[in-house]
Amino acid sequence: MENFRIEQAETLIRAAAKNKIKTKELKNPRQGFIDVDVYESVINNLLEAEEFIYSSRPLHKLDATEAANFTSKIIDARKGIDSILSDFGVLEKIEPEKDVKEYFKEYLILTTKNNFKKTFSKFGVDPQKIVVAGVPLVPEDMLILNPKIPENALGSIKIKIQHVKNDIERKMEQFDLKNMVVLVENDKSGKLLSKRANELYNAKIIVVENLKDITIDEFISVMS
Repeated sequence: MENFRIEQAETLIRAAAKNKIKTKELKNPRQGFIDVDVYESVINNLLEAEEFIYSSRPLHKLDATEAANFTSKIIDARKGIDSILSDFGVLEKIEPEKDVKEYFKEYLILTTKNNFKKTFSKFGVDPQKIVVAGVPLVPEDMLILNPKIPENALGSIKIKIQHVKNDIERKMEQFDLKNMVVLVENDKSGKLLSKRANELYNAKIIVVENLKDITIDEFISVMS
């Protein structure tokens, strides 16, 4: 049974490598050494992912937590596959920042803090394609964030909101962008911004518990 499962995992590895043809040019392999530790980690991640095939029978439907665990195993396996293929020259080894820059070239990122913008820029995202919304996208949401805000303060909030929306529209047009990603932390302001951006711009939503200390590898994983 164990040998059969390993064969299944190896089949998945070969399939994953073939799928790379769609996005990356595969080269003829050169001589090299197998990184056994990386290969074993790929196998182990795929075997752990395979457990969800059996536990989710008969519909193979996963809830949000299960989906996160399942896909994290696939992502980790994919990283290992890329590493092995690059060791043999089949794939060109690309710096993580280049991966980020390539992935985000057609996206506008909307977030809630300037510190997050600095982090994304450091990882390779074009800062010109990042909008920081220090206010919600609709005035009513400000009352949810701060129920005690004075009525006369809402006028200036509305002006700031319009500035954010103008900035979004200008950048979408300037860079010919069709897609938006909202990347925020799991707090009230992040949730409200995500909800409204999805309603107004059909934005993709990604919520992370801690963006302040996120690493580039974690950043790539959540965006994949």
